[in-house]
Amino acid sequence: MATPEHLLQDWDEFEQGAILHSFVDGDPSNRAPENFHVNNSYNYQVADWRAEKPIFNEEFCIHCQFCWIYCPDTAIIAKDKKFGHVDYDHCKGCGICVEVCPTNPKSLLMFNETKKDEDCLNEWPEKESGKDD
Repeated sequence: MATPEHLLQDWDEFEQGAILHSFVDGDPSNRAPENFHVNNSYNYQVADWRAEKPIFNEEFCIHCQFCWIYCPDTAIIAKDKKFGHVDYDHCKGCGICVEVCPTNPKSLLMFNETKKDEDCLNEWPEKESGKDD
């Protein structure tokens, strides 16, 4: 879904120092206070930018939360300090979450946007011998 025309602005029209608030009580529909300025990525859906998507494999996750910390779009949803899911409406497919994942193999990998999740999981690489987790 593309961003509505009334929300599109030039870069210099955004409020300086804008921040994204975390979800309240882990509820994605309650991301920011009601009076929060409209210039946050919750009001923009960037899914149509994505050619690749991050897929999560719970088997290898150590819940370090690096993906959550480094995601520039707050598209990694964590609950109780554990990985929850990827908010694909707000994930633009940059791959930063995959780059910062320390596990062997990584618990997040990028796959073609059109590929089914179960097919991606079936193609997951094996642990590389001689490398630490």
